[in-house]
Amino acid sequence: MTTAKDNASANISKTNSKVEVTAEILIDEQDCSHEEPCDSLKALLARHMRYELCRDDHDKHELFNALAQSVKEQMLDDWRQTRLKDNQYQQKQVAYLSLEFLMGRALGNALLSLDITEDAQQVLTEYATNLEHIEQVEHDAGLGNGGLGRLAACFLDSCASLDLPVTGYGIRYQYGMFVQKIIDGYQVERPDRWLRNGNPWEVRISNHIVSVPFYGHTETHSFKQGHRHHVLVNTQKVLAIPYDMPIPGYKNNRINTLRLWKAEANDDFDLAEFNEGDYAEAVATKNLAEQITMVLYPNDASVNGKELRLKQQYFLSSASLQDLLIRYVNKFGEDFSHFSELNVMQLNDTHPSIAVPELMRLLLDQYGLSWDAAWAITSQSMAYTNHTLLPEALERWSVPMMKNMLPRIVEIIFEINARYLELVAHHWPGDIQKLTEMSIIEEGGEQQVRMAYLAIVASFSINGVAGLHTQLLKEGLFNNFYQLWPNKFNNKTNGVTPRRWLAFCNPKLSSLICSRLGNDWIKDLSRLKGLNDCISDKAFVKEWAQVKFENKQSLTQFVRQQCGVEFDPKMMFDVQVKRIHEYKRQLMNILHVIHLYRRILNGDTQDMVPRCVLIGGKAAPGYAMAKQIIKLANNVAHMVNSDPLVTPYLRMAFIPNYNVSAMEKICPGTDLSEQISTAGKEASGTGNMKFMMNGALTIGTLDGANIEMLEEVGHENFFLFGLNASQVTQARMDYQPQHIIDHSPAFQGVMNMLESGHFNLVEPGIFDSIIASIIDPNDQWMTAADFDSYCQAQALVAKTYLDQDSWQQMSIKNTAASGRFSSDNTIAGYRDEIWMKK
Repeated sequence: MTTAKDNASANISKTNSKVEVTAEILIDEQDCSHEEPCDSLKALLARHMRYELCRDDHDKHELFNALAQSVKEQMLDDWRQTRLKDNQYQQKQVAYLSLEFLMGRALGNALLSLDITEDAQQVLTEYATNLEHIEQVEHDAGLGNGGLGRLAACFLDSCASLDLPVTGYGIRYQYGMFVQKIIDGYQVERPDRWLRNGNPWEVRISNHIVSVPFYGHTETHSFKQGHRHHVLVNTQKVLAIPYDMPIPGYKNNRINTLRLWKAEANDDFDLAEFNEGDYAEAVATKNLAEQITMVLYPNDASVNGKELRLKQQYFLSSASLQDLLIRYVNKFGEDFSHFSELNVMQLNDTHPSIAVPELMRLLLDQYGLSWDAAWAITSQSMAYTNHTLLPEALERWSVPMMKNMLPRIVEIIFEINARYLELVAHHWPGDIQKLTEMSIIEEGGEQQVRMAYLAIVASFSINGVAGLHTQLLKEGLFNNFYQLWPNKFNNKTNGVTPRRWLAFCNPKLSSLICSRLGNDWIKDLSRLKGLNDCISDKAFVKEWAQVKFENKQSLTQFVRQQCGVEFDPKMMFDVQVKRIHEYKRQLMNILHVIHLYRRILNGDTQDMVPRCVLIGGKAAPGYAMAKQIIKLANNVAHMVNSDPLVTPYLRMAFIPNYNVSAMEKICPGTDLSEQISTAGKEASGTGNMKFMMNGALTIGTLDGANIEMLEEVGHENFFLFGLNASQVTQARMDYQPQHIIDHSPAFQGVMNMLESGHFNLVEPGIFDSIIASIIDPNDQWMTAADFDSYCQAQALVAKTYLDQDSWQQMSIKNTAASGRFSSDNTIAGYRDEIWMKK
């Protein structure tokens, strides 16, 4: 029998020109000048400044763009060779579909991966500037919101560094989530115009444009053989324009691709209408098309917002799958018998799960496969990662809305459901409740499509992202599916890339580590265990403490610039930065600050460790309670920082517009990392790993990846508090927060201060909703249940911090134990147990 690889060899000669076109586009648009060698960064920078930007001066914006273009140009040959190599299909190709990629700034990471950081620093001295100054010019790419998007970025880095043929597929949002301003303590959203000055890293690939259909209706044609063919007619087609960004592997010459899709109309506008004076109507189609990729995560509180978000998900999925199929057909023709052997699509959460019926549509309607053949391909090539334990976060889409927008997709979903429910009925004969519970279509009122269920039914692998998370998926949220398909479920604990989150963002600590361990740890983080041999070396511990102090000095300057608050690097830096959500319990952190504030006002400062508390994160625009928590944080910070009796012991700031670049400054200077979510709610967390990697100690609950971090570093080096997941479930049966408060003098004092309006004297009543949530017996976040335990753990933190030698040794142990949480390890697990599994 002829294998896929045999087919690949047989088709090389006849498809070589197509492969060359695919690869050569990377050179066509960004070719090197042949007048001087392309391997000289100095020469490239001079040429870009002189001939492309037409500048002889040293404006920092032009200099950044010229440097970025020069660095990208140094990647082009390797990028082309990577594409040529991957087009041979010598191993399975992976498409990583994600609605978010929180990439951060690209320059520093590219220089590190290409091993030309020192070259860039030296070249820039000739322009009377330095690399740090130029790096600040780059905007964070506005392609993501929080942990999900940053995880996807870490994964792409690890895939390239592990020499894996992985292409990231996402959306080229014109505007990111939003720029967060804090005005009078309130979050105010401003447009994130991250593309305002262009993106020097991207390449528009004009010959890979595809068309995505919306609306219309289905016509069915029957043939004599009894085979039915479905055709979508009267659709509104939107062009998907690919923009490619290079993802360099670390010192290995592999340059993978992040392909981002931009939506454009088939025709820019109706010239006849325009000439007749109907200007708005003439460009209406263009505007409607471009809205799809205008903004990351439109507010879906309205019907229009829901429709736009669904359009985004379908647009991403359809464009990406068409791209994959075209590439495959160019190589092997329309013989799809080996497609699932050579391709796997990783669905990063439920957002791209509409790829399931879309792949079926393309195989059935465009390429004429039978249902069974198309389903075999689909179910053998889809893999699903779940990122949430919150049922409300599992997307459901209205069937009427989907029928209107995606009529053929709905038909396919209903057929998938009908065939799958036969399997459920055979497994649980006569159990109507099971059929109802497990149906992809949720009945009752307006029908809804359960997108997570669709992904589970079609995927050969379903993975959680931490040990506890996967266990809770199997025992709770997806227990029925686990009973039906136990072999589908597996765990892949998240990780973060050590290149960006230690080697790049913390160069002083990296240099110190390299002085003892060499630099192999950058590709093999398990080598950090060697730091345990340095713990008894007093000189090394002293150097470690000095690096932390210098990083705290840098963070002090950053907080001053961003918040106007003066931190003191001699104080303990207590940090919680992440998306603002009730389950992450920033509120409990604020309540503890109020507790410390009260102690200081009451003169209870004996042996109190002075601390600076830093909180940051964005609240979704429609999330009223999260925005109130931001307001409370800022009001408490104002009262703390304006009292000269308090500031020697306590200071507080809320960092605005928290993003990747901010985290790169924050985590190296952090002493204490707050990972205090309600147990059983956080899927994994990755901020916890970044802080640990940089030597911060963690105060946290038994939730998400905290559990595995605790296993690695030991209880004696982790500040554990609160109920575990099973205890939370038990406590909810008779939860009486007011009773807890009444029996806790510390909690009573905090609540009295809140209820008295001490932090909102000129805005009476604004925190009533927060107060009500704390004492609500139905508070699913259980803030009151864990508060006293949290305060006790914080007291232990303070006591431990007093012994600085011991604290620094614990810091070293945390970094030494962080090797397990490299995204290289995570991706190796995906590679061996999902993507390349035999």
